[in-house]
Amino acid sequence: MPTEKVVIGDHTVGAGAPVYVIAEIGLNHNGDVDNAKKLIDVAVDAGAQAVKFQKRTPDIATPEHMKQTPRETPWGTMTYLEYRYRVEFEKPEYTEIAAYAKEKGVDWFASPWDEPSVDFLEEMGVTTHKVASASVTDLGMLRKLAATGKPIILSTGMSTIEQIDTAVEILGTDKLLLMHATSTYPLPPEEANLRTIQTLKDRYQVPVGYSGHEPGLQISIAAVALGAVAVERHITLDRTMWGSDHAASLEPHGFKNLVRDIRVIEAALGDGVKRVFPGELAPLSKLRRVDG
Repeated sequence: MPTEKVVIGDHTVGAGAPVYVIAEIGLNHNGDVDNAKKLIDVAVDAGAQAVKFQKRTPDIATPEHMKQTPRETPWGTMTYLEYRYRVEFEKPEYTEIAAYAKEKGVDWFASPWDEPSVDFLEEMGVTTHKVASASVTDLGMLRKLAATGKPIILSTGMSTIEQIDTAVEILGTDKLLLMHATSTYPLPPEEANLRTIQTLKDRYQVPVGYSGHEPGLQISIAAVALGAVAVERHITLDRTMWGSDHAASLEPHGFKNLVRDIRVIEAALGDGVKRVFPGELAPLSKLRRVDG
């Protein structure tokens, strides 16, 4: 049976429902809860329904060959593993974030990057789980996510159709929202491949959204015109801030414009039934000489 809609928190996501806009905060808080709260404010002010973070157990999620690599940071030179711990939020920070998101009326959730992070997020009571494109082939984690019974949002960047097949088979399609994505940062238009939105819909019979890393707004808006029922974009307080994702993120004004334009497009799509609209009646009486 096709899955027409998925319920995430208080929101229904699918055809005919408002586009579900996710503000991806990720690690753009740079390890600072106050930055995270400011970014939640940006999302709320723009009219997004959700904010998303990333959760790692750095010792597990960091590739072995990267752990001891030196990294220049605002806190001095440290190993990549030390840096990962420096920017990682734990229970006190996420308790504060969860309370703030609830107060502001937005869903919050995260991409777990390892199995212990799934347990952590379950303890925090998230409404849904997001599978990052990098984790599509982490079958152990996917099985753990499926066992939660929560709705799952699955990004499909850097993945073959066969890898997505395997992930979908493990996760099931009852509560699945797929996100078309291309994991190039920043994303050039020729790699956006937006027609894949329909390909994924046809193949898996589930709602499909779009997760974008492009500069500007046009590609995300076009995704909505092509049927994306959710849009996720990285947000930042300032694209010149230190950190790997800031440059491919939208600043507050740009994100607000994106949500505004998404709402215009979804209103303009209509229902596909051809009819004479009320606004046409005056021009009709003035301009049409011969009645059909």
